[in-house]
Amino acid sequence: MLAILLAGSGFFSISETSMMALNRYRLRHLARSGHRGARLATQLLAATDKFLSMVLVGNNLLNVAAALLVGEIALRYVGHSQYALLVATGAATFAILVFSEITPKVIGATHPAKIALPASYLLAPLLRITQPVVWVVNLFVRALLWALRLKPAAAGVEHKLSVEELRTLVLETGYLPHKHQSILVNLFDLEAITVDDVMVPRSQIEAVDIEAPLEAIREQVATAYHRRLVVYRGHLEEVLGTLRVRNFLNVAQNEELTKERLRTIIREPYFVPAGTPLFSQLHNFQEHQDRMGLVVDEYGELMGLVTLEDIVEEIIGEFTTQSPLQAGGFVKQSDGSYLVEGATPLRELNRKLGFVFPLEGPKTLNGLILEYLQDIPEPGTSVKIGGHPLEIVQTQDRVVKAVRLRPPADD
Repeated sequence: MLAILLAGSGFFSISETSMMALNRYRLRHLARSGHRGARLATQLLAATDKFLSMVLVGNNLLNVAAALLVGEIALRYVGHSQYALLVATGAATFAILVFSEITPKVIGATHPAKIALPASYLLAPLLRITQPVVWVVNLFVRALLWALRLKPAAAGVEHKLSVEELRTLVLETGYLPHKHQSILVNLFDLEAITVDDVMVPRSQIEAVDIEAPLEAIREQVATAYHRRLVVYRGHLEEVLGTLRVRNFLNVAQNEELTKERLRTIIREPYFVPAGTPLFSQLHNFQEHQDRMGLVVDEYGELMGLVTLEDIVEEIIGEFTTQSPLQAGGFVKQSDGSYLVEGATPLRELNRKLGFVFPLEGPKTLNGLILEYLQDIPEPGTSVKIGGHPLEIVQTQDRVVKAVRLRPPADD
């Protein structure tokens, strides 16, 4: 009889711990997949107050019964004495702790899904049977909470996860491959990163001047690195639109190429305000049915160019080769340092090399150095920015062309 009481109490203990330790997201997935045990467990956890009341009532009832039975056994075999009372108390405490509390709860916390889902088949009907007892117990509990001016949380209500909590969940889970983790984390960053961080700077835009001779335009388009080119008149401040290389070559091969015909295949420019978050711009590209936008500041001046591919690369990593027009890069030296081009984006250095340069101001290493020194440095100048020592290797035309960086581990 004692073994049955201890086993029953252990069942309530292991069920309580395993239910509370269940992975809620996996439980919902199993429930949606049609797993009956998962659906029952979900229903029990949706009424946590009733479930816990039932478990505690059953657990304590069986524990008290087991303690009384141990006391009766001690009195029968030891006799009516203080020694018998001491032996009964010690034996009952030991048996309940080992067989009904600690061991079942450790097992339940270690294998929650294997225990909670089968146990829900018994717990669900048991909750319906004990509903009157649970209701009476909860009535006194609610009265006590009201007297203490405490308001219990609504059953089944879960706190929503913030973006940072989701990031931690993705990074700490052991089920996702590293590449998948990286993609998900990059998705969370799309709202914080703007088009200014990924755009091709104005000086590196591949563009065609419509006032140039037709032969020069034909040669430039034929050797273009990109599939779309910006078309302007005289200077980049007068942008006419964008030109698809495929459309140009089709016209050049099948028709007589003239400036008037060229203007008819130029697509109107799509302008993007500076500071637009990448997540919003991804949605804007979808709505506008375009893949390229010209980034302009508050005065309407052209700052750069952003494409759908630039945003996709922020999510999954680089997958295209770099244009010869685009500066930026680094080479590791034999002494462990890095020789870096001044036009290299700071985000790229932070992401690929593990540096921690500030990203709130300038976007490139050249801009960061010029802002920090407030002057054009001479080659050989050494500074320390963001905790990293830098040595200016080459300057040209008021621009820092090459910099030597020490890796973070050497700081």
